[in-house]
Amino acid sequence: MLFHVRMDVHLPHDLPADSRAEIVAREKAYSQQLQHAGKWPQLWRIVGEYSNYSIFDVDSTDELHDILSGLPLFGYMTIKVTPLATHPSKI
Repeated sequence: MLFHVRMDVHLPHDLPADSRAEIVAREKAYSQQLQHAGKWPQLWRIVGEYSNYSIFDVDSTDELHDILSGLPLFGYMTIKVTPLATHPSKI
């Protein structure tokens, strides 16, 4: 199952620099693990925003929920999920 996911990150301005660096490093490691596993095949930054568009390839909505809620930055994100289906004109 493919899903298009938009993630907007809203870190507090008063978050200490060392805490910010630690959580961002954990986020990067987790996302790269999922990319290597094929669960997160596409990841694109949105220019000028602390946001991304991603494609997830998972077996179920429950798996996607578990992946997203496991993101270290999850508590600081607004997330919009769109399920994708094959277009009839796709070759």
